[in-house]
Amino acid sequence: MSTAVTTPTATPNEDAATGNTSGYRLDLDGLRGIAIALVAIFHVWFGRVSGGVDVFLTLSGYFFVASLLKHVIATQPASVPWRTAINPWPRFSRLVRRLLPALLVILVVITALIALVMPKTRWGPLGSEVQASALYYQNWHLALDSQDYQAADSANSPMQHLWSMSMQGQFFVLTLLCALALGGLLRAMSRRFTALSNPSVIRGIVGFSLLAVALVSFAWANHRHSVNQPFNYYDTVARLWEPLVGGLLAIWMPRLALRPWMRNVLGVVALALIVTCGWWIAGVQEYPGVMALVPVGATLLLIWTGSTATRPDSTAGPSSVSNALAHPRLVWLGSIAYALYLWHWPLLIFYLAWRYQDDVNWLEGTAILAISVVLAWATTKFIETPLRAGRSSGLGQRYRRVLLALVLITSVVAGSTVVIWQRNAANATVNTENLDTRLYPGARAYLDGAPVPKVDPQPSPEVVDKDWPITSYDSVISGWKDPSIKVGVYGDKNATRTVALVGGSHAEYWITALDAIGKRRGFKVTTYLKVGCALTTSHVFIWFGQKYYQCNDWSKRVMTRLAADKARRRLHQLHPPGGRQGGSRRLRPAGLRGHLRAVPGSWTARDRGAGQPVGARPTQAAGMSGRGQEATGLRSVAGHRDGTDRPGTGHRPPVPEHDLPRLHRCHVRADLLSGRRRQHRRLARLPPSVGDVRAQSHPRRRGRSRKVTALVVIPVTSR
Repeated sequence: MSTAVTTPTATPNEDAATGNTSGYRLDLDGLRGIAIALVAIFHVWFGRVSGGVDVFLTLSGYFFVASLLKHVIATQPASVPWRTAINPWPRFSRLVRRLLPALLVILVVITALIALVMPKTRWGPLGSEVQASALYYQNWHLALDSQDYQAADSANSPMQHLWSMSMQGQFFVLTLLCALALGGLLRAMSRRFTALSNPSVIRGIVGFSLLAVALVSFAWANHRHSVNQPFNYYDTVARLWEPLVGGLLAIWMPRLALRPWMRNVLGVVALALIVTCGWWIAGVQEYPGVMALVPVGATLLLIWTGSTATRPDSTAGPSSVSNALAHPRLVWLGSIAYALYLWHWPLLIFYLAWRYQDDVNWLEGTAILAISVVLAWATTKFIETPLRAGRSSGLGQRYRRVLLALVLITSVVAGSTVVIWQRNAANATVNTENLDTRLYPGARAYLDGAPVPKVDPQPSPEVVDKDWPITSYDSVISGWKDPSIKVGVYGDKNATRTVALVGGSHAEYWITALDAIGKRRGFKVTTYLKVGCALTTSHVFIWFGQKYYQCNDWSKRVMTRLAADKARRRLHQLHPPGGRQGGSRRLRPAGLRGHLRAVPGSWTARDRGAGQPVGARPTQAAGMSGRGQEATGLRSVAGHRDGTDRPGTGHRPPVPEHDLPRLHRCHVRADLLSGRRRQHRRLARLPPSVGDVRAQSHPRRRGRSRKVTALVVIPVTSR
């Protein structure tokens, strides 16, 4: 097995990540084996980024740019046909044969496992990622969603790791086209300026061009690091400098004779940096910024010290580190690196989803890695190599034809499936107007003891991302970066009594119910809402690692606005029955509970666990364990971090009408303000009065009513 992968060839591999040996630099094949081992181990057991992907990118740039430079120089003579000089198809077709077969097989398997393991709520979003991965724009898809790539759990995408394949594919195509265009331009101009056909001049032009692009990319990566690091992590522009510096080393390899001990010391230091950087660098927070120079620079150092440019004389052999990296087992592991990279992550994610876990133990992780290695070897030997190498693979022509037909047919079936998933997700609507009240008793199941048949919940969890409060549809909630105060008016708009609903999405939950009650009880509801912002001028919230000072500024201005608007009642001023009643003109908390039977519902139930109000952000809902979120896929429909996916920020679809609330069992959570600290209290059952909220578990405040910024009723299915 190792004999086949260690046989040197005359041409270096153009893609260091595909698992093909580089021939004359077996130590770099071994380095690739170490890199893939680090990637898989850190993903499976430690939930960290190892820096192995950065090693892959640097090696890819080194081999690919070296090959393109050789082509540009070789096609300058007039005896070489123009078609040979500028035709991209020969090299592009080789890239396709090397990269696509294994990728398509993995995507077919992933599509099948999505249907078997994942809930239907995730089929549409994951179908989009299958498409993005097949068409090599998965990194941009994830960048727009800004998914956290640090730790694996069952809510992650099984295709999240393919961002690097997409970025690498974009680099290959872009670099190939630019190199051929530059080569053709130099060839045309060399007819007038003969110096342009000189290999040294060509190296200089190509080198300085790559250097300029790499510097711009590196500057962009460091600039964006402080602006939007989740997006920056996947950004192709920010990542380009990593393969480009590998290409620069291929163009300008420094020639400096080093003593054997010095080569070994530098090699050991570089290898140690690659192996350990995953422990002391938080890659998700730092890469591809300045800290990415550690794995990238260490890779460059290993390439250089292992080359002939650092040998003290022509008779000197490779360094001890290079010999160690060229060990047959490491070289073999490097030969299946591409397939192993493709397999290990989806196996991990599907196992976690199947087992309802967020991590694996040592035994489970070992089994996942072992299965991944076996599948990677089989994929490389029986799929990738036959379709790439043809007859030299040792397998017959009939086998290759049947294999190609199977890959194409299954890919078409999988592609059609994900298109259907996406179409169904896009066309899904919330419609509960004509539900049979005998099958869906809603709140009466709790209030009146109505029987609850075992039927599927309505609205379906698949349309939860379309189930927003009316304020979001009406564009009267400020986004994360929107400093404006947007006031919505609901209920009886001509009433003299006013209830001001103030806060973030937790307060927004109540607007649909308050709107209906206000119309029936004769009071007006005004809303002052901002995403992720409870009404506070002292406590500073931290969202996505950044302090949310905009919330405090907004709260101060809202308080001033409230005083100016003379709002006579506020939601957080509702008193419990034992407090002030104020006669019939005061909205009593019991009125909320009493009208649950008649208020149009805005709740969604969940299979396998708890439900949540319409418009609730899945990751914010109380009473939902991590397992419950992952089992239903509700986490995958959470809003974008800039709030741009809210209906009112981009378009205004029709406001859905809802039937009676589908409450089977109710939980109530009060979002409380206690000094500088925002606290959540969850009551086990709906109390005699919704407004009767007390500090039940705080010894210093026991028995004292707290100011409530929002009350959220979360239905829990009894199925």
